[in-house]
Amino acid sequence: MSQLDEAISDQRYCLKTVSEYIKKNTVNQWAGCCVKYYDSIDSTNDEAKRLGKNGEKHGTLVIAEEQRLGKGRLGRSWDSPKGKAIYMTLLLRPQIEPEKASFLTLLAALAVTDAIMQVTGVSVQIKWPNDIVANGRKLCGILTEMSTDANGIRYVVVGIGINCNMDSFPQQLESIATSLFLETGKKQSRVQLIASVMQSMEQYYEIFMQTGDFKNLKPIYEKWLVNYNRMVRVLSPNGEYIGTSRGINEKGELLVVDEAGQLHTVRSGEVSVRGIYGYTI
Repeated sequence: MSQLDEAISDQRYCLKTVSEYIKKNTVNQWAGCCVKYYDSIDSTNDEAKRLGKNGEKHGTLVIAEEQRLGKGRLGRSWDSPKGKAIYMTLLLRPQIEPEKASFLTLLAALAVTDAIMQVTGVSVQIKWPNDIVANGRKLCGILTEMSTDANGIRYVVVGIGINCNMDSFPQQLESIATSLFLETGKKQSRVQLIASVMQSMEQYYEIFMQTGDFKNLKPIYEKWLVNYNRMVRVLSPNGEYIGTSRGINEKGELLVVDEAGQLHTVRSGEVSVRGIYGYTI
């Protein structure tokens, strides 16, 4: 039996009911309409990749109560306590050029931002390119991975981890991490949040696919960008520099003007962006 979520309309939903909940409470055509549920798994991203290799359809969602080998960006690990957070990965088969796959991370950030604010009322922002933050602390991380061949993209997996009902964090994370429970003082329904993310993700994905770039979504993304017009520290294998973030371009790259007035186009790759004095500021 999986962990039960908070009551919604006098009913209780477990993660196994995500697919049914999405079908009853969204207008989704594909995002999350097929769900693979696991009580415990190595990584939802790794399972989604296995499913992708085996021909599983576009829009399949992998969810788990626990990840034994959860992972984050740049090879970092992702702490995944059982039953207290959302660990999910969406399998996509987009007909786009491989260099555009990074847009899917930005789409997921928009979808998570929408869902958290709609379901919980918590005010959140996006820390480019893949974190959702509340009150300067990390609430969600997104990890996008891709498989290609000579013909282009075979599949993309978009992993999303949301700190939902944790009531504490290890001491080394207390200053940079938070949860929806800590922000609101009450437990939140993981099922409702997952369904809301899938609904927004499908809507943003369809908008993106109309043009194949970010021009229609750029103003929305910049509205929620926590480091927009703020000083940032850019860390890359070639060194680091300080500058002012000027938002993103239509390729989803971060624009930073350094202290000498030179404009830099920052691609996510191996680059990290931090605030001057801390995680976001």
